[in-house]
Order: sequence, then C-alpha cells, then structure tokens
Amino acid sequence: MDKSMPKYQAHMFGVVTVVNCKFDVRSLLTPLLNLNTDLQINLTTVHTKDTMNSSASQLTELCSLLYPKNCCHEILDEFLVTKPCLSAVVSKTLGYGIIAGSTLVKMPQLVKIWSAGSGIGISFTGVVLELIAMTFSAAYAFANHFPFSAWGECLFLMAVTALIAYLVLKYQRNQLSALTFLVVYTALTFVLMSGLTPMSILWSLQALNLPVAISGKMFQAFINLRNGNTGQLSAITAVLLFLGSFARIFTSIQETGDQLVVWTFAVASVANFLLVSQIGYYWNQTNLYLKSLEKKKL
Repeated sequence: MDKSMPKYQAHMFGVVTVVNCKFDVRSLLTPLLNLNTDLQINLTTVHTKDTMNSSASQLTELCSLLYPKNCCHEILDEFLVTKPCLSAVVSKTLGYGIIAGSTLVKMPQLVKIWSAGSGIGISFTGVVLELIAMTFSAAYAFANHFPFSAWGECLFLMAVTALIAYLVLKYQRNQLSALTFLVVYTALTFVLMSGLTPMSILWSLQALNLPVAISGKMFQAFINLRNGNTGQLSAITAVLLFLGSFARIFTSIQETGDQLVVWTFAVASVANFLLVSQIGYYWNQTNLYLKSLEKKKL
C-alpha cells in the first residue's frame, strides 16, 4: 500500500497538473480571443465611419456645386445652421426655383397667341421694351460674373419673349418684318454678351432698365385701359412674372448687393402687379370680347 500510494498520488498529481494546465491555457487564450473580437469590432466601426465620412464628403461636394461650400460643410458635416448660411441657402433655392419656373412662365402667353393666331390686345412696343430690359440685365450680370442663380432666368425669358414679339409682329404686320426683328435682336444680344461692350456702357444700359422696364409695362397698361379689356394677355404669365420679380428683390440683395439691380426688380414688381390688377378688373369684359371675336370668325 505504501508503495502504491506514491503512484496514486503521482497519478493524482498528474491529473491535477493536466487539468490545471488546461485551465491555464484557456485562461490565457480567452483575453486573446476577446482582443481579436474587439479588434474586429473596432475595424468594422472604423470602416463604417470611413464609409459614412466618404459619403458625407461626396454629398458635400455635390452640394457645393449649387450652394456655398462653407455652408454645405456646416450643414452636412457639422450639422450647424447659421443665419448667414440659412439666408444664402434660401436665396439660392429661390433663385434656382425662379430659373426653373422661367422656362414655363411665358409659355401660356406664347401658346395663347399662337393658338388664337392673333396678337390682339398685346402691345408690341411693350413686349420689345420688356425684352430690351431683360437683355440689358443679363448682359450686365454676365459681365459682372454674378452667380447664375441670381440672373439665369433672364436667358429663358429672353428666348420666349423674343418668340412672343416675333408672333405679335407676324400677326400684326407680316412674316418678313418678324424675321428681320429676330435677326437684329440676335445680333444685338451677341454684341452685348460677347465681351465686346465696355462695362461702362453696360452699367449705363442697366441704369436705363428702370425707365425701360416701367415704360414697357405702362404701354401694355395703357393699351388695356384704352381697349377696356386685356385681350390675349395671359393671367398665368402675369401672375408668375409678378411673383418672380418680387422674389428677385430678396435674391438680388443677398447674392449681388447691387442696388441698381435691386431697384430694377422692385420697379418691375410694381409694374407687374399693375397688369395683374388690370387682368382681374377686366376679367369679364375680356371674356366677352374674346367670345365675340370667336363668333365673328365663325
């Protein structure tokens, strides 16, 4: 018994030793496994953050194509909205909205004249003066490198207004006169916007916009008053022009700071409101007059 006892003890101690060794190895591996898991989680978190930062950076770059870059950084990256950036973003958004709307704002007037085959009640002089004012404004803004969002609608309005003038002249006179007008106007626009015209002359032309813009509207208002109706004048176009010119007062203050431009839009807003008021006042008389013209055609 005495001889076997040491063996048993040795066996027991051997078992205990093995068990303890197993226990010790697991206890050593567990922190390593936990460290590996933590490392994987951290790497995943870093990758996710990098992906989010990359997406945010791309979004900021896209935003800066339309809005000031510092404002895009503040709003999209830092989630801050300061008063200067808020004003800039609102102004830019209004400007882009006006530009988008300008592609359609005069289409009702154009379609109304074309479908009726008549420019009755439309003052050709008024249309041309309005067109000249738009062209002067566009040339002045382009030469001064004003943001496109501050004047871009002029390009679309110029094109459609030129077509309106063409149709009115065609129906009131003849095709040759209308085509001649388009050629002369295109040449004038090229000279003004090609850099050939000195800035001093462009500034003077922009200053003329106040009397030119108000004169064009006053010619149309006088025709309406004399006829006792607004003829083929489009109510939709008149209302949209008033809203657009009124909004441009704010965007011009914010984006250009040019008092000459601001006053031009302020005067244009008053003149456009006058025409809107006349359309409302002569609504019934105009409808009766146009119906009588349709009966005469039949």
